[in-house]
Amino acid sequence: MCYRVQVSLKFAVLAALPEGEFSGYDLAKSFDASVVDFWQPTPQQLYRELERLSADGLVTARVVEQERRPNKRMLSITSAGRRALREFTAESAQPVTIRDELLIKVQGCDVGDVEGVIAAIEERMAWSRAKLSRFERLRERMLGGRPEGENLRDNDRVGPYLTLLRGISFEQENLRWGEHGALILRQRAATTAGSAERATAST
Repeated sequence: MCYRVQVSLKFAVLAALPEGEFSGYDLAKSFDASVVDFWQPTPQQLYRELERLSADGLVTARVVEQERRPNKRMLSITSAGRRALREFTAESAQPVTIRDELLIKVQGCDVGDVEGVIAAIEERMAWSRAKLSRFERLRERMLGGRPEGENLRDNDRVGPYLTLLRGISFEQENLRWGEHGALILRQRAATTAGSAERATAST
């Protein structure tokens, strides 16, 4: 894992913690619901990062004893963790660099398997539709049936809602691009097939 990815995961975890106290399992679920639209670590990465944050004094843990169930550690951000998060938010953010295997396939579609590329685009669109549906349900839960302005005025935190909106717009753009790109490729495939048929007929 590169240094920048480690740093980003560190603060993604800290940014999820100010909402309250979590067990590792609850944090994983909250993390999945609140920041999956912009940062998605594996469970192993998340737990390793929690251990590092605890060792650095940025997160504290207390053990809760449970009857008939294993004891669990409840995690919360420390004052040092909040200070580190404030310092991080004051820094400039690194520009986004897209690294997407699908775009490599699209780039090579003129000499590759066009139908295969179309299928890959459609698969990505299906993934985006599923994520968009999930994000929209989360947005409804966040708003709780109230107008956006009223909800945000009364809510203690606005960051999770704004990042969710970014995730929604990202998936909406994925769908717009996918629909347009697949249409262009289908039209070109049909034109190429027609030209090949005419050439065969003329020989």
